[in-house]
Amino acid sequence: MNFIRACVNIRRNYLAIATLILVVFTFECDGTRLIFSSSEDLHSNPNDMGLNYEEVWLDTRDGVQLHGWFVPGKPGMPLVFFCHGNAANISHFVAILRYFNEMGFSTFIFDYRGFGRSRGQSIREEDLYMDARGALDYLRTRGWSSSRIIYYGRSMGAAVSLQLGLETPPAAVVLECPFTSMSEIAWHTAPITYGLIGWWTIDAKFDNINKIEKLSRPVIIFQGDQDKVVPQNMAERLFQRANEPKALYLIPGGGHSNLFQVGGEKYRNAWIDLIRQWVPSEKPG
Repeated sequence: MNFIRACVNIRRNYLAIATLILVVFTFECDGTRLIFSSSEDLHSNPNDMGLNYEEVWLDTRDGVQLHGWFVPGKPGMPLVFFCHGNAANISHFVAILRYFNEMGFSTFIFDYRGFGRSRGQSIREEDLYMDARGALDYLRTRGWSSSRIIYYGRSMGAAVSLQLGLETPPAAVVLECPFTSMSEIAWHTAPITYGLIGWWTIDAKFDNINKIEKLSRPVIIFQGDQDKVVPQNMAERLFQRANEPKALYLIPGGGHSNLFQVGGEKYRNAWIDLIRQWVPSEKPG
């Protein structure tokens, strides 16, 4: 009986491998596009949290139309430029939009191409960077200079914020639950699949570990010690490679998407200190 069960399991494994290989070749050996996923449905909006907001449509430099929300804050306060992670869209983050609003921040959040209501499809790492550039271009038309903006990225969005921080330095860069690189997070989350086909089919590098040492702006890293997606040591290694000024906040009991909820005063005070130390107190131009 055990032998039969073992044979069935082996057969299932071979079928799974064969399916993965078939999918990869169907997409012309480009596994990167299989990484990005998001629902088109928006299940909530800032009004549900009692927030005034503007619905925004903008065009990227390569002509893709993106959807986002602008939530105004108190005059003189900086803006949080929010780059969210994978497998989500902007409607998953209305609670933290309220959190930032209560602190006085203005916030701009957008969906990458193919996420939520944004047009197009994300098939390359570069697509996410192109979308962030387009969103920043839009903010410039609203009078927001990069010196008055805090780039805030969560998980995959941390890689987007970091890349943009190298290209257009902001007041500060905040990375939440950041991973070191695509290869390392893939080995961590799906070692068998990545070992079999991922390493040669996925072009995306998201090489945060080597990029962060080139960043010239203040960097804050938040990481939960109970994160089941990104291990704590990745945040610690990124912190070690970052230049001063920098700070690492480990949140006890924090998972991958709830740090602002479980972080309490530690999380909130980190943002307050960021404003006091590194963000100029002047209105946007």
